[in-house]
Amino acid sequence: MAIATINPATGETLKTYEPLTDDAVDERIGRAVEAFRAYRLTSPQERAGWLRAAADVLDADADAVAELMVTEMGKTLASAKAEVGKCAKGLRYYAEHGPAMLEPRPADAGAVGAEDAYVVHQPIGVVLAVMPWNFPLWQAMRFAAPALMAGNVGLLKHASNVPQTALYIEELFRKAGFPADVFQTLLVGSSAVERVLRDDRVAAATLTGSAPAGQSVASIAGDVLKKTVLELGGSDPYIVMPSADLDRAAEVAVTARCQNNGQSCIAAKRFFVHRDVAEEFTRLFAEKLSALVVGDPMAEDTQVGPLATESGREDVEKYVADAVGKGATVVTGGERVDGPGWFYRPTLLTGVTPEMDLYAEEVFGPVAALWTVDSLEEAVEIANSHPYGLGSNLWSEDEQERSTFIRDVQAGMAFVNGMVTSYPELPFGGVKQSGYGRELTELGMYEFTNAKTVWIGPRSSQQAEGTTASASE
Repeated sequence: MAIATINPATGETLKTYEPLTDDAVDERIGRAVEAFRAYRLTSPQERAGWLRAAADVLDADADAVAELMVTEMGKTLASAKAEVGKCAKGLRYYAEHGPAMLEPRPADAGAVGAEDAYVVHQPIGVVLAVMPWNFPLWQAMRFAAPALMAGNVGLLKHASNVPQTALYIEELFRKAGFPADVFQTLLVGSSAVERVLRDDRVAAATLTGSAPAGQSVASIAGDVLKKTVLELGGSDPYIVMPSADLDRAAEVAVTARCQNNGQSCIAAKRFFVHRDVAEEFTRLFAEKLSALVVGDPMAEDTQVGPLATESGREDVEKYVADAVGKGATVVTGGERVDGPGWFYRPTLLTGVTPEMDLYAEEVFGPVAALWTVDSLEEAVEIANSHPYGLGSNLWSEDEQERSTFIRDVQAGMAFVNGMVTSYPELPFGGVKQSGYGRELTELGMYEFTNAKTVWIGPRSSQQAEGTTASASE
């Protein structure tokens, strides 16, 4: 893929970039290493001040940055503005709580025969972040904020279709006053990732993206024994039981599926509805999906914009065509929007069966697949049969159903009577082929720190006597 800004609403190429040469990448890694030598010695309070300044810069640049994201990957202007605000919140969260997270954690010194014992979290060095295009600011920021707070430095390899957003992120930290080269953007293609990750000067990597991309990075990192955090695909279940508020569940289902034009790893994609309420929920869901305004993502009233790439829309069309060809029913949608740009109508399919490609794969677009089930246990069993395990949703007022769902669903996150989303205050990540490790909260910060054990032995009797003598004198 060329490193270029191509407007998804028009298909027009607006700006292209030459990828960095190998020598230029090597030089930037060297600068990152030099930056780390000094930056690791800064205090958490200093880093917190720079994070607050970055949040202030984001606030000032909010409109321009939001419009840039719309232009590069097609999210609606409203969602782009919300993303900018979320990033500013994340920066302030770590500025406020980061210093306390980095305080030494006392251990039971007496139990280990020490005068003092504790754990201190120290930065590990240069971390490579390989980030996707769907939330081009937030994905990078939820790595950068905790990593920089911990004293690490970052190298960002962003998706090739959001180069201007990637360059802005580097500029943001520079404008906020962070020391030079603490955070750098590498405009390179995916083929350069292995070379960077194998470089001895790079300590670790984090990737958000597809399962194949995660497998590639994990394999390389395993070969050179480097830490990785992977947040990969998702096909989140959304379970609706008879006790649910159906109108509210249907309303949230629309947002859960079509947020970011349906291009979100934590979007609800598989809807499991109890037979007793399936007809009514399907009617409500279809009505609300078909009422969404699809159009110019810069317009304030647009609710669904274009898919980010032409190939992305082609993939969605193939999944739907395959399902329909094997017996699925299109309740609403199921077609592209005529005209320029890569638009696709919000779609609801029923009658999905295991032989259909979308049964076991992630559809990255506004397509919902609905199953009718006879019990919560059946819904959870089908949900768990999927290779992914990122988020999950249950709509129920029954306490036993809630407890069963939370206990049995195989996912990194379980949301009851609400849609899966990310908060700085909650850990974020999945299980199975959705990856490993966690982002956000202190867990996200600690992923790229050395949890160093410190044991300080008792003073010798001679030292103790000398101290007492000095005091008496």
